[in-house]
Amino acid sequence: MKSKKLFKHAICALALVAFLSPQTGSSATILSPGAEAPENMAFIPGGSFLMGVDKSVVVDTEKMTKRERLKYAVSREAFHDEGPAHMVLLDPYYIDKMEVSNAQYAEFIKATGHPAPAYWDDHRRNKPMQPVSGVNWHDANAYCHWDNKRLPTEAEWEKAARGPDGYMYPWGNEMDASKANFGRKQEFTANVDSYPEGRSPYGLHNMAGNVFEWVYDWYDPNYYQNTRDKVNPTGPKEGIFLSSTGTYVDRIATGKKRVIRGGSWYAPEASITNTHRFWNDPMNNSYGVGLGFRCARSVEKESLLQARQFYMDALIHMGAEKFPQALKSIERALKQDSANPEYLKLREMIHKQVR
Repeated sequence: MKSKKLFKHAICALALVAFLSPQTGSSATILSPGAEAPENMAFIPGGSFLMGVDKSVVVDTEKMTKRERLKYAVSREAFHDEGPAHMVLLDPYYIDKMEVSNAQYAEFIKATGHPAPAYWDDHRRNKPMQPVSGVNWHDANAYCHWDNKRLPTEAEWEKAARGPDGYMYPWGNEMDASKANFGRKQEFTANVDSYPEGRSPYGLHNMAGNVFEWVYDWYDPNYYQNTRDKVNPTGPKEGIFLSSTGTYVDRIATGKKRVIRGGSWYAPEASITNTHRFWNDPMNNSYGVGLGFRCARSVEKESLLQARQFYMDALIHMGAEKFPQALKSIERALKQDSANPEYLKLREMIHKQVR
C-alpha cells in the first residue's frame, strides 16, 4: 500500500514538473490543428463568426406595477445583453464534447484532494455519467488546469454551440423540446452523453439545458455594446457589481459576476438559446438549477507541443491508475517526438505497470 502511494505521488510530481516546464508554453498546452483531436474533444476551426443577436425590446415600465418593475430590472430584456450582434475572430481551439461528469470530477478529487462539490451526496445528481453540478467558477477553473486545459471563453462557447451556420439552438433555428433537457422535463440532470439529436454541428452534447456552464469571462451586460475587442475576446477586464446572484429572486448578494451559458434542466425555454447570457457569483456553488462546465484547449502549429500534450495526458492517466489509456497517450507523444528521453522513460514505467 505504501509503495502504491509513493508511486502516485511520484506521478503527481512528474505531472507538476511537466505542467510548469517552459516547453508547455502555458498552463494549457497548445496543439496542432492538423493532428488528431484530444480524446473526447472537438476541433473548432478558426475564423470569424457572428456573435450575439440584435433585439428590439420596447417596454413601458411606467405602466408596470412596482413588483413587475422589480422583476424586469433583473430580466435579460432589461439589459439587452445579447446584442448588438457583432463579428468576432477566433483562433482554432478544442472544446470538450460533453460536460465534465461526476466520474471525471471524482478523479480530480482523488488526485488533488480538492473539496467535493455541492450535491456530491445527492443520489439524484451524483451518478457517474451525470454532469458534475454544484461547482463554483474556481472549482471549474482548477479542474480544467489540472486536466491541462482551460475554461472556454464566452465567444468560444458560443461559436461551438452555433456552428458554421450560426444556429439559434445547437441543432438548428427552430425550437425542438425533444432535443434538450430543460424546463423540468425530467427530474434532474441527464447523462453527459444524452440527447444526441440535440448535438451542435461540431458534435457537442447538451449545449442547451442540463446544467449552466461556467465560462472564463467576467459578466458585463453592456460588454457587447462597449467592446472593441473583436479578436479572441476574453471578456471585460473585471466584472461589474450586480445586485443579484443570477437566480432571479436573490437580490441581496452583490458583487462581480462570471458568465454562465446554456441553460439547465430546471431553467425555462428562453434560457437555452445559443446567445442567451446569464451570470453568477464566482464563489457560488449551490445554485439550485445546477452549475457545471466543460473545458477547452488552444491550438498551435507545432507538433512538439502536441507531443507534450499527449505526454501530459499520459501522466494524468497514470495518476488515475488508467494504465492502458496512459500507454495510448504516450505512444501518441512518441509518434511526434520519437527520441524524447522523457517520453521513452515514461513508456517504460507504464509497461511495468501494465505487466
